[in-house]
Amino acid sequence: MKDSGGWLGRLLAMPIAAFGYAIGKWKAMSDSERMLESAEPLGLPQASVMKLAHAWSKLGAEAGAAGSWDKPELKPDESMLIERIRLETAEHNRNNVTRTEAYRTLYFQYPELHWALLAHMVSRNGGWNMTDLRGEWLPRLLTEKQRKDVFLLLERSNALIFQDAYPQLLLYHWSRRLDRNLFHLLPSFGVSVFMGPVWRMFWHERNSPLLTVALIVNEQHYIERRVVRNDYFKERVLKTLFFGLQSLMQLNGVIFPYGSGKTEEERELRLSGLILESFENLSERIAFGKSLYAMLFGIPRILEGVRSFAAAVKHTGSRSDYAPLLFQAIRHEPPRRVYKEKLLGGHLKKGAAPIYSPRLPDAWKDHPVDPPEQGDWFTGSAEALSHFRELPLPSIFEITNEYGLMLNKLELAVLAAQRQGKRGR
Repeated sequence: MKDSGGWLGRLLAMPIAAFGYAIGKWKAMSDSERMLESAEPLGLPQASVMKLAHAWSKLGAEAGAAGSWDKPELKPDESMLIERIRLETAEHNRNNVTRTEAYRTLYFQYPELHWALLAHMVSRNGGWNMTDLRGEWLPRLLTEKQRKDVFLLLERSNALIFQDAYPQLLLYHWSRRLDRNLFHLLPSFGVSVFMGPVWRMFWHERNSPLLTVALIVNEQHYIERRVVRNDYFKERVLKTLFFGLQSLMQLNGVIFPYGSGKTEEERELRLSGLILESFENLSERIAFGKSLYAMLFGIPRILEGVRSFAAAVKHTGSRSDYAPLLFQAIRHEPPRRVYKEKLLGGHLKKGAAPIYSPRLPDAWKDHPVDPPEQGDWFTGSAEALSHFRELPLPSIFEITNEYGLMLNKLELAVLAAQRQGKRGR
């Protein structure tokens, strides 16, 4: 008798798969511990934090709108620079690929801008999540309308953060080129008053962890009201049943490829990363961003591998960027009406075609960025200060095996939906 669905094979393989997963879990813990031995924890100098706290306390009574900044009189060359930065920001804000590349370019030009590399890698993950919605599996689980709503959530978050942060990075670029502090121009871009003291301090002290944490705090506050608490996204995405699939859809995790390829072993897919428990919780998103940063810049093996990957591989939005043997950006045959299982233990079965993961331009057209709602999130220093106490390193962050398990779970969800006659449209 034929095992047409492959269930007998999967049943027989379960003990082996379970044993393999246990071994993989142990190896992840062991690899994480080994890499932590050479870790260089990042610090937040409390003397500098207290200086910022004093500056923020003076701003608190004046905050509430970006226009509460004292607008300086602009020199002719400064007016031209503002317009140039606005045009460049709009040009790079066309889509996830252009944003991700813009972050990468600035980081490798100014390595002290740690946040730019962190943003580059998080933006890569955003692009992979976007293309998943048109890839191998999610079209079989979600309707076209559901997938479009998730894309709009991802796109707006990605675009708004870029629209707010990139002009700040460019002001640093031009301050370096012209050898003068230009951060009095921040209000011209609607940047929160919160960031003014931070950039002025960074100009003098070049403390990268302090600036990075401030940017994490600022950007997560920036999207809180504009995206996370936006009525459309709350009702259409965050509160709907299908967002419970977020762990399968990889929306609550961020992965950083770190295999450097210097040895035969390192040519294998190696992934580090973390899982976010609650996207809706502002404090958790900030803590998550800080943990990603502590992992990326506090663990030399991860930083070396990620930098090598970012330098060598341009972002396309396809997961084949980091796993070309597991994913393919181009279909070589039409998708089958009935899905046939491809994975076993997180790896392709012998003879199975790679998983389809399209490039971003093949998945989504450019989506114009609607103007953000006006206003400044910053109303006082107390809440902001709570995020500047420490930068703890995560204890387990090697997730190569966990990632393979997640792919298996997603494929099994497709097979289960297929048996029940449920399909995306």
